[in-house]
Amino acid sequence: MALQSLDIKRVSATTTPSPGVREPATGTVAKLIDVTKCIGCKACQTACMEWNELRDEIGFNTGVYDNPHDLTEHSWTVMRFSERENPDGNLEWLIRKDGCMHCEDPGCLKACPSPGAIVQYTNGIVDLKERGFQNAGLYDPPGVSGTHVMYVLHHADQPSLYHGLPENPRISPMVRLWKGAAKPIALGIMALTALAGFFHYTRVGPNEVTDEDEAAARDEARRMRGESPEERSDEIR
Repeated sequence: MALQSLDIKRVSATTTPSPGVREPATGTVAKLIDVTKCIGCKACQTACMEWNELRDEIGFNTGVYDNPHDLTEHSWTVMRFSERENPDGNLEWLIRKDGCMHCEDPGCLKACPSPGAIVQYTNGIVDLKERGFQNAGLYDPPGVSGTHVMYVLHHADQPSLYHGLPENPRISPMVRLWKGAAKPIALGIMALTALAGFFHYTRVGPNEVTDEDEAAARDEARRMRGESPEERSDEIR
């Protein structure tokens, strides 16, 4: 793979632009998953665990072939199986390989609070550089500006048949708001507050306590303790 294809495009939890970003010499890359030919052997699932040195806990059989049952921080690729009776009355066993979708606009990268944990390369690959949280992948060209994973399905007009493959996913509006417009606005308010405090200090100066203020505070403290005016006047003399 050419060096240019490994240039970083975006990094999680940072607004610093990546230096020297160049377009990949070989263009963007994508995965083509033809589930019409998949036999559900789970070799890709096992290879993912071996390559990334992952080992999930042993689960329990609940009557389905999925194992593990969902993506976790220790399972980045999962084969999902769905049974369906077609209109002809025949049973169809629909299989889908689930994992990172390498989105063009990754919601996981936007939402991740850990700097550098998730990176996006200029060739389209979204890479989880550090572990410790659940792997996330969003799928849908309109909702996430396109993905770098393509599926060939038996029923392309009904993706939800394949173990809940979402038909219309979207990045959470709260994530868009907080990681989008709200973040620079909050930083601007903090900067204005600091600037106002600086000008107030230079023009008005620090808040100084006079001798009269101290005497009044001591008198108020004695009054709160219930001392009589004579006792207070004696102590002042």
